[in-house]
Amino acid sequence: MGYVQEARENHVKKKVEEALRSKMKQKALKECDYYTSKYAECASGRTLSVVWKCRQQAKDLNACLHQFTNDGVLEEMKKDYMLQHGGEGSARI
Repeated sequence: MGYVQEARENHVKKKVEEALRSKMKQKALKECDYYTSKYAECASGRTLSVVWKCRQQAKDLNACLHQFTNDGVLEEMKKDYMLQHGGEGSARI
């Protein structure tokens, strides 16, 4: 399957894509709750020193979030959406 054909099949309207991105971010935050709390615990009571004192916790959190918020995940969500809604990009989520 060519790139143009694949792009057409996964095309959804802007509002739908924004809603899918929002769902993707919500899921990522839920899945990475452990790392979020570790970072928040480290950052509590700090101001500028959070940058170097919590560097490892920030890296761990970002690595976890990236697993759930990347282009591949978004494309899969678009495919699922298109399958559920019969290719109609304007349907509601």
